[in-house]
Amino acid sequence: MYPEEIVKPMEAELTSAGFQSLHTSAEVEDALAKEGTTLVVVNSVCGCAARNARPGAVMSLNNSKKPSNIVTVFAGVDKDAVNTAREKMFPFPPSSPSMALFKNGELVHMLERHHIEGHPAEIIAENLREAYNEHC
Repeated sequence: MYPEEIVKPMEAELTSAGFQSLHTSAEVEDALAKEGTTLVVVNSVCGCAARNARPGAVMSLNNSKKPSNIVTVFAGVDKDAVNTAREKMFPFPPSSPSMALFKNGELVHMLERHHIEGHPAEIIAENLREAYNEHC
């Protein structure tokens, strides 16, 4: 588990943009049971989360169509919430950071770490916007 003083600012990058931080398995289940679309960002302390994933997720919201719900879980911190989110992302293997778009509880779009690491935030944002335009 990472120290809170390290994690809080990283979490705040998303929550200050409107993401709801989920800490339990039940919260993840409830979020994915909602009607409409839900973006789940699996946050991480790694450099590609700071440089690419979090900024890309926030930038993606600058779009005419966007998810009904935006949530985040933190790998290495919210173990039960992350495990439940990853179960819902099957058949994709666990990776962090990662992002998944669900529609009415069904996975419709996935960005794994290898789609994030080494890719500029603008490319990640555009990938998500294309998914929003198709599914939201």
